[in-house]
Amino acid sequence: MRERAGISRYLSRCAGSAEDGEDLAQEAWIRFSQSKAMTLVAPIPYLRRLVRNLAIDHGRSAQRRRLHSHEVDDIMNVEDNRPGPEAVLISRDTLSRLYKIMDELPARRRAILFAVRVEGKPHRQIAAVHGVSTRTIELEIRAAIEYCFARLDEHDTPEK
Repeated sequence: MRERAGISRYLSRCAGSAEDGEDLAQEAWIRFSQSKAMTLVAPIPYLRRLVRNLAIDHGRSAQRRRLHSHEVDDIMNVEDNRPGPEAVLISRDTLSRLYKIMDELPARRRAILFAVRVEGKPHRQIAAVHGVSTRTIELEIRAAIEYCFARLDEHDTPEK
């Protein structure tokens, strides 16, 4: 039909891109062909009205999808919570020192601390393995943690 080129140009201008304009033109032709408009005395005005309504609908839906400037700013200003290189090095150094400090602990105390803090085993299970009460396990954990903190603090405290 000779109206197709004009309809495509009109819809491309309304949609803002040739691709969207072509999609809308295709939609218009599908709707037009499925309607009983061909039986009308003047189907061209009906087609133009259909095209205009599609352009309006497309503009409304595009407006709903369009982000406002403050939304774009929020998206672009995502905070990076990853630690910086210095923090990573400090953490690795602290972890390395902690491993060395844990090696200084008596074997049973080290095994209990590792079982609780690393393996996540319950106190009752650890007590059964070592043949002691859960209270003893709690005291061993407390002593191990206090020792580790004290040794880490020694390193972090500047010498006089």
